[in-house]
Amino acid sequence: MIELTRQYGRYGYRRIAALLRDAGWQVNDKRVERLWRREGLKVPMKQPKKGRLWLHDGSCVRLRPKYRNHVWSYDFVHHRTDDGRAFRTLNILDEHSRECLAIRVKRKLNSNEVIDALTDLFILRGVPAYIRSDNGPEFIAEAVRNWIKAVGAKTAYIEPGSPWENGYCESFNGRMRDELLNGEIFYSLREAQIIIERWRNHYNTKRPHSALGYRPPAPEAIVPMDQRPIMH
Repeated sequence: MIELTRQYGRYGYRRIAALLRDAGWQVNDKRVERLWRREGLKVPMKQPKKGRLWLHDGSCVRLRPKYRNHVWSYDFVHHRTDDGRAFRTLNILDEHSRECLAIRVKRKLNSNEVIDALTDLFILRGVPAYIRSDNGPEFIAEAVRNWIKAVGAKTAYIEPGSPWENGYCESFNGRMRDELLNGEIFYSLREAQIIIERWRNHYNTKRPHSALGYRPPAPEAIVPMDQRPIMH
């Protein structure tokens, strides 16, 4: 437990318990919490619940994902390398599975980069029903709107000044900054690309997610040795 806490310093005891069970330990959350407190580890405070956003006419604008590839969302995160130069990440999520589909890391990202990143994902995973984003110029550029419409998806822009409507991306961006960006020094853009992609893989395949019953969004499938095909 202590070793996992050292490795994942921003995880609470529930995520640590899920990782222990995944590693074969037969422990429940209560036991891990008791050990956690005995060792003097801090249990993170629970976040307050957020209400839905209602418009003046009484309608609710939240589009809730119902299945994989129903709603994707994407947003930018800003950071800097050690030399002070800025870079941006384009984070793309499947809201239903909570899987991070891609993180594109570059010094500058524009509408062409958005189209290019989404094109790669559409080829691999198909076209989602909706794509949710904020009203930044990279997202509402005419080329992006026209291209999304042409491939058969629908846009779901949030209300200006209402980032909580894009809550899945906002939550992911906060986790990424808290668990990765705030604890790393990137000496080059290439180093940032490699480390961020490695973290994305961990987030998808290993990191316990509370909304998924403390299971990762896309756990790796392991085929037992006795079931693997024999190569001749």
